[in-house]
Amino acid sequence: MKKLFIISGSSGVGKGTIIKEFLKRHPEFRLSVSCTTRTKREGEIHGKNYFFLTEEEFKKCINNNEFLEWAEFSGNRYGTKREFVENCLKNNENLILEIDTKGALNVKKLMPESVLIFIVPPSTEELEKRLRGRHTETEEAIQKRLASIKSELENSKYFDYQVINDTVENAVKKLEEILLI
Repeated sequence: MKKLFIISGSSGVGKGTIIKEFLKRHPEFRLSVSCTTRTKREGEIHGKNYFFLTEEEFKKCINNNEFLEWAEFSGNRYGTKREFVENCLKNNENLILEIDTKGALNVKKLMPESVLIFIVPPSTEELEKRLRGRHTETEEAIQKRLASIKSELENSKYFDYQVINDTVENAVKKLEEILLI
């Protein structure tokens, strides 16, 4: 059976960019597809970027205990289907799961063999600059994300590894050192 690698970090730290570059270089790894109730953004594809669910569908999954973890953030829900992860691992696929820190710690409790990797910003100032540079959220949403950074950094001490995203290239190289062991 292959491994489950859980990558987490504060919003805007560059998790998605790092993972995307890693997957370009290592297509033998697979990225888990999460469920969400948020509105589909331009260019996103159901089943590839996310499984876009209605609020009712998401609640049904919660009630049926179908998620390894789920959370509500900025008025939307996100979750990882247990069946999706288990099927990938049974099919001998190395799976990368990109989720928030609380979700990562919850999955680790259920699947202790998983490897937790926390992506750290070079500084909180740089992280704020990146968040604002995306132009995808309101000021209120940015402030909520910035407020959560302290608790996320505190939770990062429970992770197996920390990777500083000073440059994408350096972060990908460090990720390769961890995932290609």
